[in-house]
Amino acid sequence: MGMPFDIDPDLPVLIAGPTASGKSALALEIARAQGGVIVNADALQVYANWRILSARPSAEDEAVARHALYGHVAADAAYSTGHWLRDAAPFLQGSERPIIVGGTGLYFSALTEGLADIPETPPDLRQRGDEIRQSGGLDALISALDPETRARIDLRNPMRVQRAWEVLQATGRGLAAWQGDTPPPLLPIGKCQPLLVEAEKDWLNARIARRFDAMLDMGALDEVRANLDGWDPARPSSKAIGAPELVAYLHGDMTLDEARDAATIATRQFAKRQRTWFRARMRQWQRIDAETL
Repeated sequence: MGMPFDIDPDLPVLIAGPTASGKSALALEIARAQGGVIVNADALQVYANWRILSARPSAEDEAVARHALYGHVAADAAYSTGHWLRDAAPFLQGSERPIIVGGTGLYFSALTEGLADIPETPPDLRQRGDEIRQSGGLDALISALDPETRARIDLRNPMRVQRAWEVLQATGRGLAAWQGDTPPPLLPIGKCQPLLVEAEKDWLNARIARRFDAMLDMGALDEVRANLDGWDPARPSSKAIGAPELVAYLHGDMTLDEARDAATIATRQFAKRQRTWFRARMRQWQRIDAETL
């Protein structure tokens, strides 16, 4: 891999892109060439129980450059965008230039645009929201939202809808109103180098299929088997793509081929949602063609 573009060694680097697009390899290449600490911005790579299925950097990669915020959260812990922003903040003032890489767009928007200081949702209210959503009550959650919030959020994303409903129920204010009080960002877009790795659909889909087979070869089934005791599909950490499918295989509800196909399809759908989000929200970012890396 080479770098077909100039990187200022003194400015923080942000690297976003869909899953399997090669963004982690790009971050490592920049760190190898210029130094810096690689900081994770992927909501699943924070969890300690998933190294293979979340495609965390290998031990060999971690030996090349310092990596941070990978695998530092327990499987049963809640971890929000606010948690990540607080964890990432010290790296913006450290002696090493941060290279922040991941596929979670909300982390990057919180970093570069600011994050509203919304109170935590009480556990009993979260449970009630879970029950309504899981029983097919998404329309009820949507109808309860204030008009401004309904117009702003992605109503096709059940978790986003539930979060907005929880905020309104817990605080009496709509999510949009809270977002209107957003404080200044920790890292404005003009004070860093924001890179967006873009990938053509067919090229990326082929990479996704190959990568999941490679995960199986690396021991993904053993990793999932280690998570079976106390498995709770409602946990955020259980959203690792491939985990529910391989759990179904281990329970005898799918063949391995069916689990592989279902996981590959789910990953493709996830990558499509990522690309759509990035195109809409990251217009100021420098585009990098994944196939040139």
